[in-house]
Amino acid sequence: MSEFLLVSHILLWIGFFVLLLIGFALLRQIGVLFERVAPAGALALGSTLRAGETAPVLRPVALSGESLEIGGTRPDGVSTLVLFVSPDCPVCKGLLPVAKSLARKTATLRVIYASAGSDVQVQEEFVAAHGLPRAAYVISDDLGLVFGVAKLPFAALIAPDGSVSALGLVNTREHLESLFEAQRTGIASLQEYLSERPQPGSRGADRESGEPGRPDPRAGVNRRHRDLRMQGRLS
Repeated sequence: MSEFLLVSHILLWIGFFVLLLIGFALLRQIGVLFERVAPAGALALGSTLRAGETAPVLRPVALSGESLEIGGTRPDGVSTLVLFVSPDCPVCKGLLPVAKSLARKTATLRVIYASAGSDVQVQEEFVAAHGLPRAAYVISDDLGLVFGVAKLPFAALIAPDGSVSALGLVNTREHLESLFEAQRTGIASLQEYLSERPQPGSRGADRESGEPGRPDPRAGVNRRHRDLRMQGRLS
């Protein structure tokens, strides 16, 4: 009986270490996948403005009647996030809590909500239902035209120096947060990231990952054929 318990304990420890090694291997593969998979970034779809360009100075009137200034240099170092939404856009409604949270937690950020349409009553009900600040809610068709808004929800992040840090279609929280990551890294959009990133299997990707390129299996066959021909000539 004691021998059986001893053997079972040894087998259990062997199984434990095997599982531990498998776990480390899986973690390594997850790390490799994380490096190779592109991030979820905002898509810049045919915008009239591009990242790095100076945003035009606009002075729309908020729903509260106050005049706002979008663009231009801000000495206080505050960035401006313009989020284009609509009362009949369900995806926009899902992003509103994220935008409000960013406005509360980030001292160097102000959020302006922009919409289009002539029905002020519908806009007022939308603002009240979602607890949006009337002093930061703008109804303007021209604002969307200037930024080239084609689909909603759309967002543009303007740096304190008045330049456009990033802009594009934002369907999720990750898309919205990627605008701030673009401002930090200098990569304006998902398309720019993919165009600059070496493709898997390329020589640049092999050098970046530290993994040598896979050898061509036909090279060995061709070498053997060449050796046989040389032997035939010598004989």
